[in-house]
Amino acid sequence: MENPLPDITSEKDIKHLVDSFYDKVNQDALLSPIFNDLSKVDWEKHLPIMYRFWDSILLGTADYNGRPFPKHAFLPVGKEHFAQWLYLFHATVTENFQGPVAEEAKLRAANIARIFLGKIQQIQGKTDGIPILGKD
Repeated sequence: MENPLPDITSEKDIKHLVDSFYDKVNQDALLSPIFNDLSKVDWEKHLPIMYRFWDSILLGTADYNGRPFPKHAFLPVGKEHFAQWLYLFHATVTENFQGPVAEEAKLRAANIARIFLGKIQQIQGKTDGIPILGKD
């Protein structure tokens, strides 16, 4: 019998999740150019921010106090980028964790993607509605 995957219960788990996810992003043909060419993300600074962000959301540490949307507001991204981001995030969680906090991580990521996409579509003047990501 296989050992079940652990749930997300510690900052070490969050670090593993974030690092594994961004490894996928950096290898992705659609997302890597947004992060690395267009945005020129400084990964040494960005990853610790992401650890604090997800620690706060999933473990209740309240270590993150930033405003994530403004940095994303004017990126040339659309539905396909958010769908791929969400697909990679869900895949990373599913490959590494299972349990209530892992499911909460997927739900929170879907909500973040939906909200960010909606705000970006408003900025871009698009009115085609917000899709249910990962469902089309």
